[in-house]
Amino acid sequence: MAKTEKGKGDKAKKKEPMKVLNDNSMKFLAEYLNNASPTGAESEGQKIWLDYIKPYIDEYMVDTYGTVVGVVNPKAEYKVVIEAHADEISWYVHYIDERGFIYVKRNGGSDHQIAPSKRVIIHTDNGPVNAVFGWPAIHTRKSDKEDIPKVTNIFLDCGARSKKEVEEMGIHIGCMITYPDEFMILNKDHFVGRALDNRMGGFMIAEVARLLKENKVELPFGLYIVNAVQEEVGLRGAEMIVERLRPNAAIVTDVCHDTNTPMIKKLEQGDFKSGDGPVVTYAPSVQNNLRKLILDAADENDIPFQRMASSRWTGTDTDAFAFGAGGVASALISLPLRYMHTTVEMVHRNDVENVIRLIFQSLQKIEKDHDFRYLK
Repeated sequence: MAKTEKGKGDKAKKKEPMKVLNDNSMKFLAEYLNNASPTGAESEGQKIWLDYIKPYIDEYMVDTYGTVVGVVNPKAEYKVVIEAHADEISWYVHYIDERGFIYVKRNGGSDHQIAPSKRVIIHTDNGPVNAVFGWPAIHTRKSDKEDIPKVTNIFLDCGARSKKEVEEMGIHIGCMITYPDEFMILNKDHFVGRALDNRMGGFMIAEVARLLKENKVELPFGLYIVNAVQEEVGLRGAEMIVERLRPNAAIVTDVCHDTNTPMIKKLEQGDFKSGDGPVVTYAPSVQNNLRKLILDAADENDIPFQRMASSRWTGTDTDAFAFGAGGVASALISLPLRYMHTTVEMVHRNDVENVIRLIFQSLQKIEKDHDFRYLK
């Protein structure tokens, strides 16, 4: 089928798109995004996610570090994974000075430049403690010699006046710190919040599970819906779960940059735009025949898509699945996202729905004992 430059299907054969999101979906999305699930402490978010998918699966498993897997057709020998990651970037308490100011270390790719003046929650055994990232007033800084925010100079103020007072609040080295910014919708179709990277992925694969159940789709294989932990610190959850599951194929969903915003060079980052559809990746870790199946599903169901070329790796859990367990046929479908690793990450509703549709339709093209190898 002929495509436009962006890879869109033939408009002359356009079908009425399947309805995807409903009121209950949106309620789940808000609850899931607003919950704090920092890398290494994802359990509360995982409970919310699992509770939502339980009606749509046959059984589930949880591994040692907290990756959750919902399973449909658990007795089938052939296994297909759809996967996202559950963790969000955060900070650790690193050092407390005698005046009660708290210095931090990254947990994942936290952006130091957005930190000053942000409100945070310090998670302690005694419960959450509110604090703020302080910063010297503009009146006290000389413009020609201004310090810029760095990991070594940003600090938290929890209202304590001494190290002892901080410790009496239950704060200690190693406490995790998250932002409290909550989910909102801009101009009807733009979902905004922190941790859309990549709890939007967890939301989308959960919606795939729901649609399969509600549409009475019977798959000829075992479907493993994986919400993995610790992607933000090196794909660790995916590395562990691929060895346990040893699947035959994996479709991973994550986010990529919307490069149509100011201060981004398309020549370096590629040309991707939120609202124009899911982004399908070309990379060594992406199995060509599985990607072709996904692109065929997009064409057959008039789902718009965009294309991305990665180099040595995708930087997503796709790499862990592809090169784990002796090699798993893997592919990546990405959701274009603005302002990654900030508290105002933004995606377009149409892209969310089309990622869900694309995974839903792709799964129905996979046959029992599907052989993705080049040479048969």
